Amino acid sequence: MSANAELADQNKKNCSIVIEIGCMGVSPPFFPPMFVHLILLDISLYHRIAIQDQVQDVLDAMFEKTVDSGDYVIRQGDDGDNFYVIDRGAFHIYVASDAEPTKRLVGQYEDSGSFGELALMYNMPRAATVQAMSHGSLWAMDRTTFRRIILKTACKKRKMYETLLETVPMLRALTSYERMNVADALNPRTFEDGECIIRQGDAADGMYFVETGTVRIAVAGENDVEVEVSRVTKGGYVGELALVTHRPRAASAYCVGPVRLAFLDVQAFERLMGPCMNIMKRNIDDYEDQLIRIFGSRFNMSDFR
Repeated sequence: MSANAELADQNKKNCSIVIEIGCMGVSPPFFPPMFVHLILLDISLYHRIAIQDQVQDVLDAMFEKTVDSGDYVIRQGDDGDNFYVIDRGAFHIYVASDAEPTKRLVGQYEDSGSFGELALMYNMPRAATVQAMSHGSLWAMDRTTFRRIILKTACKKRKMYETLLETVPMLRALTSYERMNVADALNPRTFEDGECIIRQGDAADGMYFVETGTVRIAVAGENDVEVEVSRVTKGGYVGELALVTHRPRAASAYCVGPVRLAFLDVQAFERLMGPCMNIMKRNIDDYEDQLIRIFGSRFNMSDFR
């Protein structure tokens, strides 16, 4: 992860000064609209939101803005007017605070990146200043178009995942507001028949809720021969065990036919799933009992407790 991306992630988690950056860390293709296309697919209002069906509307609404070295694209404290995607050029990001009134360099872009979305999403002043350090070109989208397209799509995503989460018995321990926050944090993942979703022994990066399809859970026993222990269908979930125990994956998960999942990363899990922790710990005991019935020994779980 780039330094800019790490900074953005930290600021979002702290809910403090939010640097208005969404850098993908990729070099732009020759054709700018395609670059805009790729960037827009990575805008994170609620992590990733699917806007493929409206990409042409987005491209049609964007206009080019050229800058010279020293020009300010956005200034901290100003009202948000546009969302920007960098086509070419170098740009520095500065932030000032009450404790540190002198602006401080906190990040930079070179020939790629996007910024300015947060002020438009939340009707808040600009949280950072972005200044051009060379001649450059950006593609911009005005506030009205941005909110119409991006926020409408984000709302559809939230409703879709809220409906899914209502079918998960474990999440009944959450309030409707808490479930809404989980829905906002979910990211779509698709897999084909036979693909491995998680592998036994790997480090855990998150958990998955099953939207459609079937997931086969298998555990390696003697001589590393895998034994199927369960199957998970819509409304079920996999991968939570390693997050609860802070140990490597205790089982592997494979797709049975095409599968669509909703992924919750480890940071969001720790932030949002506290009320469900007791339920998940009870599930671990049930899982251990199941392994004992299959393998006849408690040894199989000892490395994961």
